[in-house]
Amino acid sequence: MESIRWVVMGVSGCGKSTVGQALASELDVPYIEGDLFHPDANVAKMSAGMPLNDDDRAGWLLALQAQIRAARQDDAGLVLSCSALKRRYRDLLRQGDPALRFAHLAGAKELISARMQARVNHYMPPSLLDSQFRDLEPLQDDEAGVTLDIGIAPELLVAQILGEVQRQA
Repeated sequence: MESIRWVVMGVSGCGKSTVGQALASELDVPYIEGDLFHPDANVAKMSAGMPLNDDDRAGWLLALQAQIRAARQDDAGLVLSCSALKRRYRDLLRQGDPALRFAHLAGAKELISARMQARVNHYMPPSLLDSQFRDLEPLQDDEAGVTLDIGIAPELLVAQILGEVQRQA
């Protein structure tokens, strides 16, 4: 189970970091916070309330792909949090590991907005949530992964992901 690589994905404020850290802990694998790989220009743009475009995200996604590829080459497990909103972004990440799995944390915009408004010290303003939902392309049937409802507690979400790991083992 250690060599499984997961991306915990979804719009900003859905709980990617919380669930990703807990999943990595349960799997006893490294956790990577994808937001830390954004270049300063991306952070400044989002902080100013401007959504990122595909060009803005390109270098960031390649940096994350490199982390995934390195883990795969080392046959090491990994959990990465990354919005991975569009299918083509996930395809790019999968180029680092064709067996990469995704856990899409999905929920109502109202719930996520409330969570975003409660966050402190985060550069992503709630005003960008609409652009995130506009860009979101849910997992498709041919993509390895699971879609989960964030209306339940993070530890239950992790248990559901681990159940998926057991089913695929």
